[in-house]
Amino acid sequence: MNALQVRDNVLLIAGTALTRTVFRSRFLYDLDSVNFALALQRFDPAVHQPHPPGYFLYVCLGKLSNAIFHDANTALVVISILASCGAVAIIYLLASTWFGPSSARFAGLIFICSPLAWFHGTVALTYIVEACFSVVIGYLCWRVYSGSSRFIFPAAVALALATGFRQSSLLVLAPLFLFSIRCAPRRQALWGIGALTLVIAAWFIPMLYASGGAHTYLTSLWSLWRLVPARQTVFTSPIFTSLARLCVILAICVLSFGSATLLLLRPSKSKNKHIQIFTWIWLAPGLVLFTFIYLKFVNSGYLLVLLPPACVWLGFWAAEWCRHSALIAPARIVLLSAAAAVNCAIFLRAPLDFSYREVRRSERELAATVNAVRQIASPERTLVVGFDSHFLGYRHAGYYLPDYLILQYPEVPLASTTRVFAMRHRDTRVVSRLQIDSFRDFILFPLPSSDPEYLAYMQRVQARFAAGDLHVITSNGRELLTGPATALRVLFPNTIESAPR
Repeated sequence: MNALQVRDNVLLIAGTALTRTVFRSRFLYDLDSVNFALALQRFDPAVHQPHPPGYFLYVCLGKLSNAIFHDANTALVVISILASCGAVAIIYLLASTWFGPSSARFAGLIFICSPLAWFHGTVALTYIVEACFSVVIGYLCWRVYSGSSRFIFPAAVALALATGFRQSSLLVLAPLFLFSIRCAPRRQALWGIGALTLVIAAWFIPMLYASGGAHTYLTSLWSLWRLVPARQTVFTSPIFTSLARLCVILAICVLSFGSATLLLLRPSKSKNKHIQIFTWIWLAPGLVLFTFIYLKFVNSGYLLVLLPPACVWLGFWAAEWCRHSALIAPARIVLLSAAAAVNCAIFLRAPLDFSYREVRRSERELAATVNAVRQIASPERTLVVGFDSHFLGYRHAGYYLPDYLILQYPEVPLASTTRVFAMRHRDTRVVSRLQIDSFRDFILFPLPSSDPEYLAYMQRVQARFAAGDLHVITSNGRELLTGPATALRVLFPNTIESAPR
């Protein structure tokens, strides 16, 4: 890059770091964030510290970061911010290589103002890290595809490391790697595949050891697969489910790019067919996987692995529009500024889980609930029942109320028996028998109050109890449902053997 391009890239990196740092989350965002934080203390995928498949290298990096910051959320958010900066730098480099510096500037700005990328750069999740690896691997594979065989080894290492951070990266990005090396000298291609295998083995074997062995690791992975994704694949659900996922993908794309999505209405085609083919090889495996296997709106970050090539092409189309627009320069500047303002408004104010407004609301609700529980109940006499929820579930209760015994509702079928996830002192155990004789009362940790589905779920849970078992206590502005511990048999019939009334 020349001096002007270096300046542009530095400004884009600085803008990314600033926007992510200012709006960073102060609490662990969701269920998965807490799982990662717990793994910094004890790595055990069998009890979802973190959840399978383990994200081993992410946890290792998190431990290193936590040794510096001494706060799990801060440690993991710093990784997200740094990954965001790395992603925008390589997006600029790739866009400049493909389409020139003007397209590269627009591609970087589109990434900075992407509501979904912005959000994931502020929370303790792995998706933006995968996006960073995606563009690094994409750039290196492009160099290989263009004839520079010396980039095969770094591409292989990058793919192996990406797989250690998110194991699904191998499914999404390996086809691009194999496509790029197909015309390379056979010896170098085989060395690349060998390097990929060896680096994966270098972290996978220690991960199996840390997980308690291959059998324990694979059993926990299979149990989670059967409980959630396996029920919704194209092989186990109606085709309508896959069509619905395709609609979800389109909706997430709109949220990912905001006003920049309008550029899709008037794209001009690049004359370079090789770039088009390369882009589709990059995108297609992920689109197929998320359409036909598994994707939920709450997991919208899955699609960030496909964000970099989309940013590059949108940057190219934006630059072309500027070159060929009949508008005068001031009008173009006003229009582009308005488009950026729309994206900022989506991130800041949209009534969706990923907006800054909703993150702050959820954090205030979590802090108020935690303080309310502490004010009305002692950990020696009261246990807390949380729910298997992404937000304000039993994981948040267990992490921010470490002195209390936290039980997850509902019970979970694991292997040949029914078990319960139980937490205390930020450590998780999966138990088949609950000993609650020493507790007098329980509290139901409330779900988010702003979601009608959560409220309806809470009402169904309340209906399971006998009349008079539950009563409401208001503390710190939060209404908490509480009752005698002996009444919990209705929620845990398979794990509480006896509960005399």
